[in-house]
Amino acid sequence: MSRFAFLTRRRFLALAGGTVAVGAGATGGVMLLRGSAPGVDGLRQLSAQGYRTIAAVARTHLPPGGAVPSGADDAGLARAFDGWLADEPPEVIRDLSMALHLVEFGPMLFDGQAATFSNLAPDAQLKHWEGWLYAENDTRRQVAVAFKKFLALVFFDRPEVWAAIGYGGPSFHGMPK
Repeated sequence: MSRFAFLTRRRFLALAGGTVAVGAGATGGVMLLRGSAPGVDGLRQLSAQGYRTIAAVARTHLPPGGAVPSGADDAGLARAFDGWLADEPPEVIRDLSMALHLVEFGPMLFDGQAATFSNLAPDAQLKHWEGWLYAENDTRRQVAVAFKKFLALVFFDRPEVWAAIGYGGPSFHGMPK
């Protein structure tokens, strides 16, 4: 059974948009706060909004600078996530799409803010994201850890990062011919 089976679209919109009596107006307000995302050519699975959300999560988790000069944007992590997701079974796509919606609307749902994750300032994104990583709520924490693991796996698998982390590369280069 899906981890998010309890969270139907209607229930999600009710959480995000208020009560049923003001649901239409509030849901419209929520969507207005979310705003539109710029189009992204060549996406295989993600919507422009989903791409914007995972890109913001990736930038928050792996910003440029420090020991590794490049960051999430340099590594194309959001596009890598889209490519990986496109080849997954429908239930994985559904669950991770719902997880992206929860992250995007997380500041509204969990912190009572009038902004979505992608529209927060970088320091506010970091604070909110850390709340997910250390949340008492299992679902929030598991979503954060899943995204963190994927992003780290793809980011640190790049040869240009290896020297910065003291990794000399794989010791196995294939079978001799």
